[in-house]
Amino acid sequence: MTRISLMLLALLASCGVIGKAAAPLDAYTLQPLPMASGARSARHLVVELPTASGALTTDRILIKPNPLQAQYLPKGRWVDPAPQLIQTLLVESLQNAGDFRLVGRDGAGLVPDYVLLVELSAFEAEAQPRGMGGPLVRVGLTLTLLREEDATLLATRRFDQTILATNAQPPKVVAAFDAATRLVLADAVAWTRSTAR
Repeated sequence: MTRISLMLLALLASCGVIGKAAAPLDAYTLQPLPMASGARSARHLVVELPTASGALTTDRILIKPNPLQAQYLPKGRWVDPAPQLIQTLLVESLQNAGDFRLVGRDGAGLVPDYVLLVELSAFEAEAQPRGMGGPLVRVGLTLTLLREEDATLLATRRFDQTILATNAQPPKVVAAFDAATRLVLADAVAWTRSTAR
């Protein structure tokens, strides 16, 4: 083979790799809690952007083959990086709950009565031994509620939920993320509403 032929083959091969790497991934989102009826108070709440480890500050869906290894679901991603996705879900769920007149994000120009600090401690699918079904999805948040006027720390609490996915296909894994996240949101919203009294 001539040198030019080899160069063309190498170029075509690299184009194939680039084409595969650039293939779009399916994008997934999760659902906030539904709207609740009832009168709204005059209170305002700001939900800060969650802090998280480097493995979670991405739009890729974290899969852990073992406790010491981090990989990402090869055929799917979140519509936003995980901290922004969780912030959006908290804002919408707390607004839908009806206890606050307005729920917003940090930097939105809102002067709040309360500030909710959030740590995203777990948002991952953990591989299970063969025969145990799909991965175990784990969602964990630590919330800290501050009263803005006097910077008083009112309370801190951690919320954790796990759901076993029926198989390892992306739609089933995402469905397990949705179920676990909604359970965490329900507990987190109830706690925030009662603590901000």
